[in-house]
Amino acid sequence: MDGPVLLEVGRIVKPHGLRGEVVVALVTNRPERLAAGSTLHTPGGTVLVRHARPFEATGDGRWIVSFDGVRDREGADALRGTVLRAAPLDDPDALWTHELIGAVVVSQSGEILGRVDAVESNPASDLLVLEEGGLIPLRFVTDHQGDRVTVDIPLGLLDL
Repeated sequence: MDGPVLLEVGRIVKPHGLRGEVVVALVTNRPERLAAGSTLHTPGGTVLVRHARPFEATGDGRWIVSFDGVRDREGADALRGTVLRAAPLDDPDALWTHELIGAVVVSQSGEILGRVDAVESNPASDLLVLEEGGLIPLRFVTDHQGDRVTVDIPLGLLDL
C-alpha cells in the first residue's frame, strides 16, 4: 500500500444552512478529529476544519462543520456523501479497530478461537467478527499484543 494509512472518521451527510456548513456523521468516538485546524482527507483532496460544533437537534453524535474554502450551500452540497479520513492517532492505551483486523483471537487459557475478520458496531459493545462467523463483544478483550488478541469470554459464547 502506498502512502500513509488513513482511517475513515466520518461522512458528510448534507449541507446545513446557507453559509457552507455541512452535517458530519462521525464513525469515531474521537471528536477531536473535528477540532479547528484539523486536516481531513477526501477522495478529492484534503479539507481543513475551520470550526465544528455538536448538532444538538439530532442527539445522535452528528456535527455541524465548516471547512476552509466552502462558503455557500452549493459548495457544501457538492461535498454530500464524501467520506472523511485521517491518519491514526498515536495513543498507546487505545484499542484501534484497524490493528485488530487479521489478529488471532485466543482465550485466557491459550486456546485459539479464530481470526478477526471485521469489527462491527453495536450499541452495547462493538463486536469482533471472526472469520468462522463467531461474534465476541469487544468488552471481553483483555490484551492486544501485535497480531494476537486475548479474550475472557463466558463459557458457551461461541458454541453453535
